[in-house]
Amino acid sequence: MIMAKNYEEEAKAILKLVGENNVDSVTHCQTRLRFVVKDRKAIDDKALEKLPEVKGVFYGSGQYQVIIGTGVVNDVYAAIAKLGTVNAIYGKDDADTAGKTSNEHKTVVQRLMAMLSGIFIPIIPVIAATGLFLGLKSAATNAQVLKLFGAVPSDIPASLTSVISVLTDTVFAFLPALIVWSTFRYFKGTPIIG
Repeated sequence: MIMAKNYEEEAKAILKLVGENNVDSVTHCQTRLRFVVKDRKAIDDKALEKLPEVKGVFYGSGQYQVIIGTGVVNDVYAAIAKLGTVNAIYGKDDADTAGKTSNEHKTVVQRLMAMLSGIFIPIIPVIAATGLFLGLKSAATNAQVLKLFGAVPSDIPASLTSVISVLTDTVFAFLPALIVWSTFRYFKGTPIIG
C-alpha cells in the first residue's frame, strides 16, 4: 500500500524562509503557492529554491509565488493551512481573489488591470461561445463556403439559422447585464441587484 507523503516539514521550511510574520495571506493555484508578503526583500530566494519540493520562485503583481508543481502544491498548501500560523484563504477561486489580495503593493495601472480582468474573465466563455456560433452561422449562410461541401444556402434549414441567431442575438442583447453581474460579483455585491 502506498502511503501519502507528509508535507508538514516542507510547509514549515517554506514558512520559515518566507517568514511567518512576513505573510499577510497565502492561497494557491494549480502549481504555485501564492503569498502576499509585507516585505519581499526579507525572503531568501536561493534558500527557498534549494528545498526539495520547490521548483522555483517568482515575484509579481504583489504576490510572492513559490512554484511547486501540480498535485503536490495542494498537499503543501493543506500542510501550511493546518499549521495555522498564517492566514490561508480557504475556498476562494482565482476569480474571487484576483487583484484583491495585495492592492497596497500595486500601481494604479496594475489595480485597474486586475479589476478589469476580474470583471471580464468570468464572461469570456460566453463571449467565445457566441463568436463560435456567429462563425457557424456565417459559414452556414455563405454560398462560397457551402460550395466547398457541394451544398447551397437553400440546403441549410431556416430553423437552424434562426436558432443560431436567437442564441447570438440574446447574448449580445444581454451583454451589458452580464458585465454588470460580473462587476457586482467582483466588488462582492449582490449580482442579482446589479
